[in-house]
Amino acid sequence: LLVTFIIGPRIIRWLEKMQLTETIREDTPDAHQRKKGTPTMGGIIVLYAVIVPVLLFARLDNHYIQLMIGATLWMGAVGFLDDYLKVVKKYPKGLVGRYKLIGQVLLGLVVGTVVTFSSKYTQVQLGDTQLDVHWHTSLPFFKNLLVNFGWFYIPMVIVVITGTSNAVNLTDGLDGLAIGLVGVAALAWGGMSYVTGRVDFSGFLQVLYLPGAGELTVFCAALLGASLGFLWFNSHPATVFMGDTGALALG
Repeated sequence: LLVTFIIGPRIIRWLEKMQLTETIREDTPDAHQRKKGTPTMGGIIVLYAVIVPVLLFARLDNHYIQLMIGATLWMGAVGFLDDYLKVVKKYPKGLVGRYKLIGQVLLGLVVGTVVTFSSKYTQVQLGDTQLDVHWHTSLPFFKNLLVNFGWFYIPMVIVVITGTSNAVNLTDGLDGLAIGLVGVAALAWGGMSYVTGRVDFSGFLQVLYLPGAGELTVFCAALLGASLGFLWFNSHPATVFMGDTGALALG
């Protein structure tokens, strides 16, 4: 939150100076036309405000943190390229949709493969039982309920990552809407991460105990703070839009 308030105004002024502003189609309503000239690519602010606290306060040798940092920066790069083509190169559609989809699918393939075949992610505990959960996932708060997806597990991860990334991107149409929802999700996932990373709480609530997952609480806290800070600039009337740089990464 503090990082956002410190760097936010500076980055917004820089975006205005470089004329990296939103382009609005002529066939849109008057309410959208008034947003013409508003700085975009403000997702840089959010990413900076997430990554810096994580690098400072999270354990960087934690495999969950490494995976989250890598995934966030990857989708941030895809979104940045899309914004760059639209705003700087003046390509109306930015990065071609199929190329964005390829970037999302590749990330899902990598994440799905890593969490499926790395013992760091598959050795878990449910209650007093030690489990090897290749291809499995659990339904929280249901006792000993594991679902075996088999080889469909990796395609499912691809669909989830692609779907959530595009969902935030599509939601980012009204001032403050997408970033507000991201903040709510960060709060919920932060609580879930804390529970799954505690052997006592996870056992009591019948949630898979994932050693090291509690460190994701730091990531979620940073994301929550960044979301609240960016909401200050993005709420109506917005002084900056996060663009695909933020939307794809946060999804």
